[in-house]
Amino acid sequence: MCNTNKDIKPLRRENASEYQGERNMARLFGTDGVRGEANVTLLPEMAYRLGRAATIYFGKESEGQPLIIIGRDTRISGEMFESALTAGICSAGGRAMLAGIIPTPAIAYLARKHKAKAGIVISASHNPFHDNGIKFFGGDGYKLPDSVEDELEAIVHQLETDDNYPRPTAEHIGHIEYRTDLLNQYMEFVISTCKERFEGVKVVLDCANGAAYEAMPKILRHLGATVKVIHALPNGTNINDGCGSTHLESLQKAVLENGADFGIAHDGDADRCLCVDEKGQIIDGDHILVMCAMDMMKDGKLPYNTVVTTVMANIGFHQAIKKAGGRAEITKVGDRYVLENMLKNGYKIGGEQSGHIIFTDFSTTGDGLITALQVLSSLKRSGRKASDLTALMTTYPQLLVNVKVATKEGWETNEAIKKAIAAGDEELGENGRILVRPSGTEPLIRVMAEGPDQEQLDRICHAIADIVKKEQG
Repeated sequence: MCNTNKDIKPLRRENASEYQGERNMARLFGTDGVRGEANVTLLPEMAYRLGRAATIYFGKESEGQPLIIIGRDTRISGEMFESALTAGICSAGGRAMLAGIIPTPAIAYLARKHKAKAGIVISASHNPFHDNGIKFFGGDGYKLPDSVEDELEAIVHQLETDDNYPRPTAEHIGHIEYRTDLLNQYMEFVISTCKERFEGVKVVLDCANGAAYEAMPKILRHLGATVKVIHALPNGTNINDGCGSTHLESLQKAVLENGADFGIAHDGDADRCLCVDEKGQIIDGDHILVMCAMDMMKDGKLPYNTVVTTVMANIGFHQAIKKAGGRAEITKVGDRYVLENMLKNGYKIGGEQSGHIIFTDFSTTGDGLITALQVLSSLKRSGRKASDLTALMTTYPQLLVNVKVATKEGWETNEAIKKAIAAGDEELGENGRILVRPSGTEPLIRVMAEGPDQEQLDRICHAIADIVKKEQG
């Protein structure tokens, strides 16, 4: 089969950097793909152009039709965007392999396994159902570097203004494969990463009415656990609705009511995992990193005794890692920055307080299902109750206020905001810290304060948030 995409180039600009220099607008790709409110700011027309652009870009080096694997979560808009992406891929002569509803990390795995040119996930992760997003993995299973996203963005904008790219005809038009077996392939892989059995362990599992609702109950039961499943009846609009890793209250209640040993919560696309111990206490990403890192250190499997985390990690995390004889590398917020540091330096575990945890021995991205199994395995090997492991780290009070803003631009140089932050820093001194940063995916500026006194944090944090709202809102 001939390849109609070889040597295709934008007709008006030679490369993305030239295009990027010419246009004066916000970057299409955020920290985790392209996101927006479905059919409002994120349109199926954009999905079509992204599918077409991806096939044009990845098809340049392809013999035959470039393979792109697509997965989605349970949002009502997922099918619409899947159809639009698929149409774009086929219009450019690509081969779309549809995995259906499937966890985000599964697409990273399947892209590698099937030697695809790329993987695409339709999801807005932990956001409400009316939002959606489109994010890409390369054929190696890693998220795309900024430079490749810029190339894709240049093609997308060319398609918006003047789509003069060739269109395959006859037998060269792309085609679609519907693959109901791909979820099972991923489940088999996840099971292969776990060496423990969980007979006698009672688990409550919150699937967030999202992408893990089918896979994770089957995986846990296959490994011998007794599983009580909640929030696993997706209807297109209940994803993340009062449930999942961002709303742990119902999981905490269910663990206590069922006398469970452990609780697991995923987010909508299942790349996150947070847990609850048998007392209903929350085990966040910081606790998970401490538990698993100490387990790995015990077995001599933690290179340089180092864990990678972000600036959001709790002060208690750093104290616990240091006490255990380890050290922490600190990055900007975002799992891509954590992974970048891990790959550069040969570290094996890293993650975020929010529950994005990466084990490079197993995966190229955060995988909530693998994370849950690793935490359960650490618990099983320890022979202790989950609350004993929770106690390995003391969590300092931490308050986060999300401020909705009209613009995220220029906040760093705003004198009123700088003055408010400085005043808060001076009051907390060495006993705490303040972190102000923009969201990478939403029109928010996040104000975080950490220290020993909750009332003090509340006053300081809201004082800064009020200034941010006044100046940027």
